[in-house]
Amino acid sequence: MSVKAFELVPAVERDLLMGDKARINIECIECCGKHLYMGTNDCFIHHFLLDEVTSSKGKLSYSAQKLLHKYLGLKKPVAELRAASALERLIVLCDGIVFLVDMVTLETVPSAAGGGAKIRGVTAFCINENPVNGDPFCVEMGVLSSKRRTVQIYMVYEDRVQLVKEVTTPEQPCAVSVDGYFLCLALATQYMILNYNTGASQDLFPYNSEERRPIVKRIGREEFLLAAPGGLGMFANAEGVSQRAPVNWSESVIGAAVCFPYVVALDESFITIHSMLDQQLKQTLSFRDGHILQDFEGRVILASTKAVYVLVPLPLERQIQDLLASHRVEEALLLTEGAQQNIPKDKYQILHKRILQQAGFIQFGQLQFLEAKEHFRKGQLDVRELISLYPLLLPASSSFTRCHPPLHEFADLNHLAQGDQEKVLRCKKFLISYLGEVRSTEVANGCKEDVDTALLKLYAEQDHDSLLDLLASDNACQLADSLPWLEKYHKYFALGLLYHYNGQDSAALQLWIRVVDGDLQDSTRSDLYEYIVDFLYSCSNLDLVWKYADWALQKDPTIGVHIFTKRPASKDLSELNPDDVITYLGKHSQALLLYLEHLVLERRTKKEKFHTHLAVLYLERVLSLLLESPTDEQKLSRARERLQALLRESNLYRAQFLLGKMEDCEQLLLERATLHGKLEEHDKALHILVHKLRDFPSAEAFCTWASSCRDSAYRQQLFHLLLGVYLDTNLSGKPQTAAGGGDLEMAAVDLLNRHGEVFDAVRVLRMLPEGWSLQLLRPFLGRAIRASMHACRTSQIALGLAHSENLQLLHDRLKDRKKPVFVSEKKGCHLCHNTFSEPDVVCLPGGVPVHTHCVAQRVRDSPTKRRLTNSSNHT
Repeated sequence: MSVKAFELVPAVERDLLMGDKARINIECIECCGKHLYMGTNDCFIHHFLLDEVTSSKGKLSYSAQKLLHKYLGLKKPVAELRAASALERLIVLCDGIVFLVDMVTLETVPSAAGGGAKIRGVTAFCINENPVNGDPFCVEMGVLSSKRRTVQIYMVYEDRVQLVKEVTTPEQPCAVSVDGYFLCLALATQYMILNYNTGASQDLFPYNSEERRPIVKRIGREEFLLAAPGGLGMFANAEGVSQRAPVNWSESVIGAAVCFPYVVALDESFITIHSMLDQQLKQTLSFRDGHILQDFEGRVILASTKAVYVLVPLPLERQIQDLLASHRVEEALLLTEGAQQNIPKDKYQILHKRILQQAGFIQFGQLQFLEAKEHFRKGQLDVRELISLYPLLLPASSSFTRCHPPLHEFADLNHLAQGDQEKVLRCKKFLISYLGEVRSTEVANGCKEDVDTALLKLYAEQDHDSLLDLLASDNACQLADSLPWLEKYHKYFALGLLYHYNGQDSAALQLWIRVVDGDLQDSTRSDLYEYIVDFLYSCSNLDLVWKYADWALQKDPTIGVHIFTKRPASKDLSELNPDDVITYLGKHSQALLLYLEHLVLERRTKKEKFHTHLAVLYLERVLSLLLESPTDEQKLSRARERLQALLRESNLYRAQFLLGKMEDCEQLLLERATLHGKLEEHDKALHILVHKLRDFPSAEAFCTWASSCRDSAYRQQLFHLLLGVYLDTNLSGKPQTAAGGGDLEMAAVDLLNRHGEVFDAVRVLRMLPEGWSLQLLRPFLGRAIRASMHACRTSQIALGLAHSENLQLLHDRLKDRKKPVFVSEKKGCHLCHNTFSEPDVVCLPGGVPVHTHCVAQRVRDSPTKRRLTNSSNHT
């Protein structure tokens, strides 16, 4: 694909060179700075001064001034010219002779004493632009001899030349180029690389020099450009390896040069320009009768037989912009990156970033979003450049202005899409994705407000799920600029979150309440009421809690009470006073009940008034259900169960107060019995359970419950009391002669048989009527006898063990009596380490004397009597 990389500018016109002499032709050229030298076919050297002239429009032209011309006197064309500026000499090849000419006067330099200044029999020569000799006033030169298959290396001085090396070649060389110690040669049938210092050689590829003129051109350090068969321009380094792909130029190329990153080639009719980066043909210029193409210090000069031209490269930025204007993004980037070595680092970084940004916008316009995003990222695009394409997305307070010159050709998104709404939608989805990725990176530094506000507007417009995530996280959305967008798209819940993020909790609550009440429509959250409750119980502003709790309780007291029951205990939240809450909930009876249950049953508050208050509410609920007609037995049963559970489990309520409230209610006998039990009035409680309710299992359960945290004696007392109630003939009103004849008698028998281990059997036998059958009491009596025998045998074992221990002690005592025990005021007690002041001592096993009071104290302190240090463990 073509690009305008060069312009062909005339340098020396025909009239200035030859005047009216029509037969003069240019044979060779040399340029050194502003000085241009030309050799012609009539054996003249012409010297011109070239000045660059830039017009007001930036167009470059050349002004040539002829300084001198000189006839060399050989009557042959001047074949080759090379400048040695350090020596102020021109090296001239004419008629097979190489000699030196003064650059200023064009006079032939005479030979110095002791050395010649001419070389004869030369077909071609070249200058070593990477010399190995360190002498700055000496030029290295490679020379091809017309008679021998050799390459000669000469040192050229101001007034003489000196042969330093001669290298033999396998064939007659016809073209040569030198770099350091390396010779790149075109032989008759092939190209080769030859190291004249070591003699090592490397064949490259075959080539017929008789069919086409060979080209050997040094293009860089140890790298050469060669004309290969098939119309290819091949690159080869000093090792004979091609590290670049070849360029496909004309079969009839007669000259080539490199002006990075381009390869310029000349054939009979055209100048072709290929890129070294992608090997594509970039430009073709018509140029007839051309036969010379040379590059001098980066300047490419061409010559026909009559005139000289300069191939002027266009500025790199202009070339890149032309490529971008043609939407050739990859070529533009390739050219930019390929030219890095020729541009200062700072300038290149700025240029590269801008080109990447422009490339990104081109691909954005083509909806190639992945490629565009990657170029934006690499080019470190100010994200506001992209946001500014979308109307009204940037906040009104933003100070951003677009880059100048502009990075793209679009006025805005509507201009880009040309009315295509699907394209607009795709672009908005891309921006959502891109902003979501960059908002938490350094790309958004310094413009986070613009990024987050734009993202919020897009989320709201597109009904995007991430809107709430954005507002629930750390963000920089501008409230004033976001508010109309959220209202426009009915995102009132999101607006409330934004109010909350900006510290305006009251405004957020008012907005959400209007949504719940139906004044505003927003389907974002179906559970917005529950969300408000959660918001209030975690709110640190108690004034807001008290202000909006009443609304929540009126909506649903069972959920609204969570404002008080779920409020976490935290340093950041002020704690609510339960007394204040209870007072506040006075007009919300259901919520009050739930709050008291929270205090008493969940938080286990140890305040009597809360327990009593809850019990009273339970009791009032039961009483109200009893008064209903007809009575809802299921509700009544549940209400009584809650009341009974509280009465049993709590020890903090005022039992006498509650008993007074239900004293006249015969339907709450079980609850009254529980309260009597709390007051330690067990006889009254059991009387109600046994004689009024006739609920014998509840009576037994009462005894178990009432004695659950007491000792066994208290438990035994309660069960004997219950047995006494069963057997009390005065209350039962039935004679006890017919054993098992009544309910109470059967209940007594069952009680004894089930809980026989609790009773004192002797006391029970005294209480039982004489006429009862032993068969009825068989389980109880069997258990009592087994318990008695077990106790007897256990005591006998304990007595036997004690007797055995006593015998062992007596034995040890008799053994110790046979040995004398020495006691003196100088000897100390083994236990207290004090000396003895009197002869009364106790002797431990082993004959160790101790104080009598020490032994007595040790026996008192030890629960297992005493443990001694001797092997028998006995005293």
